[in-house]
Amino acid sequence: MKRMSTGEVILNGFFYVILALLIVICVYPIWYVIVASVSDGTYVNSGALILLPVNMKFTAYEYAFSQKQLWVGYGNTILYTLGGTLFGLAISLPCGYALSRRDMEGRGLIMGLITFTMYFNGGLIPTYIVCSALHLTNTRLLLIFLGSVTAYNIILIRTFCSSSIPDELREAAFIDGCSNTRFFFMFVIPLSKAIIAVISLYIAVAHWNNYYNALVYTTDASLQPLQLYLRHLLLMTTGTESIMESDANAEVLRLVQTVRYAVIVLSALPIMCLYPFLQKYFVQGVMIGSIKG
Repeated sequence: MKRMSTGEVILNGFFYVILALLIVICVYPIWYVIVASVSDGTYVNSGALILLPVNMKFTAYEYAFSQKQLWVGYGNTILYTLGGTLFGLAISLPCGYALSRRDMEGRGLIMGLITFTMYFNGGLIPTYIVCSALHLTNTRLLLIFLGSVTAYNIILIRTFCSSSIPDELREAAFIDGCSNTRFFFMFVIPLSKAIIAVISLYIAVAHWNNYYNALVYTTDASLQPLQLYLRHLLLMTTGTESIMESDANAEVLRLVQTVRYAVIVLSALPIMCLYPFLQKYFVQGVMIGSIKG
């Protein structure tokens, strides 16, 4: 092995220091939220909490688990995430594959219309009017449909299929009597596991973190996702510090502060647990579509 020069050693050391700083910048906020969720609210509010839990207690988690709205929000979020991901894949995969076929008539025009929607849209008010006319407001279907299909995901799938599904395979399958539908389910989907994992993660994270659609299109608390419950907790203490004078009110404020961190941990935990299983497909799916096509 070639021995590195002094300059190369210094340069590598510099890069390692920068990498370590970036890791700290990314990891510390997550660690702080976890630590704050199991610490005394007094130390969290005073800024005394830095690295390790202080006066560790799980009161915030006990309070969060006792709230019915937390479980209602959790159930709704899981439903919207699973339903939205399946619906998005059911629409985006066939659309992306069809647009990757060079023998598809009008492919350029359809692709242009889809790309157009990435830059221009009707806006909130026309969208609300359309949803209201279709009687979708205050329904679970609306929260499943909205945001599940995007032009960006379709373009990713189209690029992936163009570079990863060879025309020779399709021609050989058609010679053997395979139809378009059968070819899609028997060949395209098994060969597209990487991009399916990527698109599933994109859609799932978007639905899991989304609260705006529920805020705008629903008024029924039983339909609201977990993120709206977290938003409610965040707003509970906004602008109230000045009026929290009594000991009882101060104790409520300290509890709410730690509950906020506890709910953040509970809301982010499923996605954090899911990502490592999809990471190997994530890089492969994105890079394959960026190299060719």
